[in-house]
Amino acid sequence: MLDQNALQSLTQIVDKRRIITDAAEMVVYETDATADRGTPDLIVFPESAEQVSRIMRWAAEHQVPIVARGAGTGLSGGAVAEHGGIIIEFSNFNRVLEFDTVGRSVVAQVGVVNQALDNLMKTQGLYFPPDPASGRSATIGGNVAENAGGPHCFKYGVTSNYVTGLQVVLVDGRIVRLGGRAFDYPEYDLTALMTGSEGTLGVIIEMDARIVRNPPGVKTMMAAFDDVETAGRAVSAVIATGLVPATMEMIDKSIMRIVEDYLHIGLPVHTGAMLIVEVDGYHAGLDAQMDEVIAVLEHNGAREMRVAKTAEERDQIWYGRKSSAGAFARIAPEKFTIDCTVPRSRIADMLSAINEICLGLELKVGYILHAGDGNLHPNIPFFPSDKSQVERGWKACEQIMKAAVARDGSITGEHGVGIEKREWLAYMCDGAELSAMCDVKQVFDPKNLLNPGKIFPSKLPEVQRVTPLANVPTDIFAPQTADEAACGLVALSNAKQKVSINAKRNYAVTLSTRSLNKIIKYAPDDLYVTVGAGITLEELQALLAKDGWQVPLVSPWRESTVGGIVATNLNSPQRMRYGSVRDVMLSTRVALTDGRVVRAGRVVVKNVAGYDLPKVFVGSHGTLGLLTEVTFKLVKVARAKKTLLVPIDDLKSGLALSSQLLQVALTASAIVLGKGIAVPGVSSSYVLAYTAEGFPIDVESEMNQVRELLDQTQRNKAIDVELPTGTDLWLKLLSDTTTDSMVVRVGVAPKDVGKFAVAQSDVLASSSYLIDVPSGLTYAVSSPKEVELAKIWLDGLRIPALAAGGYAAVMQMANAWHGKINQVGYRPDTIDLQESLKSKWDPTNTLV
Repeated sequence: MLDQNALQSLTQIVDKRRIITDAAEMVVYETDATADRGTPDLIVFPESAEQVSRIMRWAAEHQVPIVARGAGTGLSGGAVAEHGGIIIEFSNFNRVLEFDTVGRSVVAQVGVVNQALDNLMKTQGLYFPPDPASGRSATIGGNVAENAGGPHCFKYGVTSNYVTGLQVVLVDGRIVRLGGRAFDYPEYDLTALMTGSEGTLGVIIEMDARIVRNPPGVKTMMAAFDDVETAGRAVSAVIATGLVPATMEMIDKSIMRIVEDYLHIGLPVHTGAMLIVEVDGYHAGLDAQMDEVIAVLEHNGAREMRVAKTAEERDQIWYGRKSSAGAFARIAPEKFTIDCTVPRSRIADMLSAINEICLGLELKVGYILHAGDGNLHPNIPFFPSDKSQVERGWKACEQIMKAAVARDGSITGEHGVGIEKREWLAYMCDGAELSAMCDVKQVFDPKNLLNPGKIFPSKLPEVQRVTPLANVPTDIFAPQTADEAACGLVALSNAKQKVSINAKRNYAVTLSTRSLNKIIKYAPDDLYVTVGAGITLEELQALLAKDGWQVPLVSPWRESTVGGIVATNLNSPQRMRYGSVRDVMLSTRVALTDGRVVRAGRVVVKNVAGYDLPKVFVGSHGTLGLLTEVTFKLVKVARAKKTLLVPIDDLKSGLALSSQLLQVALTASAIVLGKGIAVPGVSSSYVLAYTAEGFPIDVESEMNQVRELLDQTQRNKAIDVELPTGTDLWLKLLSDTTTDSMVVRVGVAPKDVGKFAVAQSDVLASSSYLIDVPSGLTYAVSSPKEVELAKIWLDGLRIPALAAGGYAAVMQMANAWHGKINQVGYRPDTIDLQESLKSKWDPTNTLV
């Protein structure tokens, strides 16, 4: 209980009318959408970031637990004040602060409702894809805190794939910015750690996010199957072909019956399971996409299929799907809503296992599945008054979690760990992985005031550490396994010897990943490949191409290893189509200098069990640990790829045209403007390249729109080519450099990249450069003769970039200039947290 003096001091920060202490009024805040309960000491409704900051300082002073709360729709007990304390309620933070239609981004406060935000986006033909079933009431703060997903994640990804920056209040009251409006800040990715952290690392008050074009057309179908296992195998068959529907949702017979009795929408209740399959894109290509899906489903046991003929019929199908969880109340007052993920090829097998578990415990079970991404929601109805049934229900939950882990899955795909699954996290994560997460918690919240008791099990598994090599490596160390790497790193750390990964330094041992070059698991049916970090991207792509697959990453340098690409966060213009390195990587295994070998992440697309550790290593430049293996998403090589090259006479008109073309982009994989890049058939000062790839009819539809726009605005005639693509121009710029070249990546908000380039045109004039318009990135290559001239040129880009909330990082420069030029030149708000994390994972500062 809070003493009166503490409460009185709080009223000096927040008007007492915005504080609830009455027990009756607080009842509604004791729970979320689960049965978990906890009584807070008070509820406070701040109105500004500064008030939140002062509240946090007050809580730290009085050692009061802090729980952030949005709409209370969570399904893991995450917003429950289990240990009392203060609930900070964010209903006043309900404004969209900026809706940037030019650069395709949005800045929203955490109290904005998910569906309201998406509805606003769609008024301008844009789209915020994360769409949890509770989206009609769930808020953005909860979406970020839980890394929310939803039915359309199969094609579009989860919340973390869209968040570029966060404004956060730390436990000490500091208001900091993680990430921002630009892409690829040269810092450890604390934005990714905060996303999905369930309020245990900081209090989020504002989100920066990228958005995409809303597909102009959509087609929805229901397909019926004899049972859930057959439907599961059909989902795997669709995925194995490389088709990417917008969504594939599964509902079993018991849930269909409940929904049909309630809504009367014509669900196939006489069958054992139903799939909802949706394709989207240009209207011209919808029938062809759906025909391919239908052919696969027919071959894999679909009994009947019905395509929605009107928007109203489609809306009715989705209303039934999103009402299915609530409809359970018709058969029992409560239910266990289980959330787990398995590799897609294991769906049918997992469903059989769950059926067996529930049969053995004499429990009913109904299924709702985000089947496209392997995210299962078994629902077990129960009566709270039946203690035996409740006990058996918890046993079933535990056994289901173990079954998911045994299939290399996750104990939670989108609901989070919270209270409900914390003890089961130890089934999935060993001592090393959990201890690495505990390190993160200690860095952000050393006194455990932020949402205490959530995520972590009461008893942590023992941490296994390797023993150091007897002979300390000298000169070059080339381990063949993760354990050997860790043994060597411990020995080097104990010897106080610096280590440089794949780079020669006079003062350090070179750790080479050349022997970590194996294909560990190639799983096209599950859309992933796991490889040693030392394999080159060229070798990997050659192997995958034999079957028509690819990892959607490229590098200008043939010798680039996949570990190097991850460690440097090397992203090309095609990220606008396929995502960045942090989006493509699913998991990794890392050797730390203290002897831990940490498995971070899992091979499934949706995994919110604990902190998102893999992303922290993206862009870490080998300073946190050695990546020994990496798992990437697979995508099919595009069936069609076309590029329009547009000769451009001046920078301003090229940037204006690029911005106009971005408004069309749906299947585009590059929109770039280059200067000083030789392109056959183009003699103008600048060249604009627009590349689209994907389903053939969609690509052609988009290119027709681009041509129409060019006809209206451009005097120079566009050139249709297969090659080079926009990404090829980026590759050419960076590969055609010499050892004396200086290469700089400048990042600003996409909406500001045109303004920045024009303002700095005199500085850029002495270089060849390429502007990746959708990403707000400018790549400039120059050859200054002296280090002082290099500094002047760099400052001409860096100083205005920093002033615009961006950065300018050196990608390459003459060896002699290392140590004389600051390659990063960017100091984040959270440099102390980044340094603290480095000291947790590399306590002797061995990695340089």
